[in-house]
Amino acid sequence: MSESDNKSTLADSFGRKVTYLRVSVTDRCDLRCTYCMSEDMTFLPRNEVLSLEEIERLCQVFVGMGVRKIRLTGGEPLVRRNVMELFDGLGTMLGNGLDELTLTTNGTLLSRHARDLVSAGVRRVNVSLDTLDAGRYRGITRFGSIHNVLAGVDAALTAGLKVKLNAVASRGAFESEVDDLIRFAHGQGMDLTLIEEMPLGFGLARTETHLPLSKLRADLEGRWKLIPVPDSTGGPARYVRVAETGGRLGFITPMSCNFCSACNRVRLDCTGRLFTCMGQEGSVDLRTVLRGEDSAKNTTLLENTIHGAIERKPEGHGFSIGRNHVSGIDRTMSVLGG
Repeated sequence: MSESDNKSTLADSFGRKVTYLRVSVTDRCDLRCTYCMSEDMTFLPRNEVLSLEEIERLCQVFVGMGVRKIRLTGGEPLVRRNVMELFDGLGTMLGNGLDELTLTTNGTLLSRHARDLVSAGVRRVNVSLDTLDAGRYRGITRFGSIHNVLAGVDAALTAGLKVKLNAVASRGAFESEVDDLIRFAHGQGMDLTLIEEMPLGFGLARTETHLPLSKLRADLEGRWKLIPVPDSTGGPARYVRVAETGGRLGFITPMSCNFCSACNRVRLDCTGRLFTCMGQEGSVDLRTVLRGEDSAKNTTLLENTIHGAIERKPEGHGFSIGRNHVSGIDRTMSVLGG
């Protein structure tokens, strides 16, 4: 393999190729979901956050090294001022090394940006929605309005975006509401993906709320006919077709069924820290390299730093949740967008 071929392929020491970059463009959010962040958050000062131009440049470097898919996250990515300029810039890479540009959003601002996202080259979005009950939604998000999210979903579908709903599974009310989420999503031609709650965030009592998707799936199979399908959207979800609705239902099971052996992604936070595993504390500072005196003229140091980080990508995460214990990380989910 030539040196140029090596630079266009990102692979770790376990032979996993990294083709998927998730980029957190802000640590801020207009909601305070209970499983994602604390009610009284202290956000980063502006000078610690990468500029939109710096984010675009880092994405260009990653695409040049073999990344084919970029997802923008937050916090909530659409609260970032002038974020559509970043979407427009990244959109120019589509067909020039980049296969897909997408985002995960809470949907509250989606009605404002849906058409512009399509114009930038975005073709599908993930919208976080854990309940259809307005009161419980307000409780989960601490003060959000579900009507804004539903309006955003409608606007996205009208604009031609393919929408997938993401729901974090938890013990209690969610278990009696998941059927309604399936009917709602599939009734509008949307996929629904269920995600296991992960032990992220200091002081959150995950042992009380964690719901293994193996248990939830067994419960669902008592009410629905679930047909496994080999479909993939490039992420860790495993899909079934619900016979009664014809729609797809995905399961993301980092806790009950570890998927690390097929991991193809790395994450960049809004300060320029590169995390090669969401379930480990280690990160590499790309901001210092990016802002170095010679960085504007030469990307070699950035490429070498990225290669070195990915070569040290751990084999798997360190999460575990038992009946009487939790092994997790104090970092909140909002830092990397899930």
